[in-house]
Amino acid sequence: MRLIVFSDTHGSFSAAREIVERNQDVYTFIFLGDGEREIDKLRIVYPEKLILNVAGNCDYNSFTPNSDLYNAGKVKVFFTHGHRFGVKYDKTKLYEKAREVGASVALFGHTHERYYEYRDGIHLLNPGSAACPRDGRSPSYAFVDITPSGIMCSHVEL
Repeated sequence: MRLIVFSDTHGSFSAAREIVERNQDVYTFIFLGDGEREIDKLRIVYPEKLILNVAGNCDYNSFTPNSDLYNAGKVKVFFTHGHRFGVKYDKTKLYEKAREVGASVALFGHTHERYYEYRDGIHLLNPGSAACPRDGRSPSYAFVDITPSGIMCSHVEL
């Protein structure tokens, strides 16, 4: 099973749409906040896709939760924008929350910077920003492959 993960589109529907277009064979997309309007449009254009999302700090007046859990087969995926977990400074709160809920994968955005760490059985992944990266790199997204052999995470440039 492949999950496509992206974040921080900040008004760029074209970036969000390009991610889906590049991954037509994938069913599940997880958006990590700051671009909720683009996600609403994606759901209209691609009703056959499962598009999950959480609210970011710039998704004003949103009724969407700040974090959520997704069961990808036997693998629990915790996902959040990250601002409530202080991810700009440290990933420990995020890691502890993932451990608390029994997740093997913890996804977050907010920093606009790509990040990956494997810490004590938990994959911590930030796909970077799909529209406005802050790490001097190209816009990006990520995928999480969940197979019987294990979990693999990777970044992809847009």
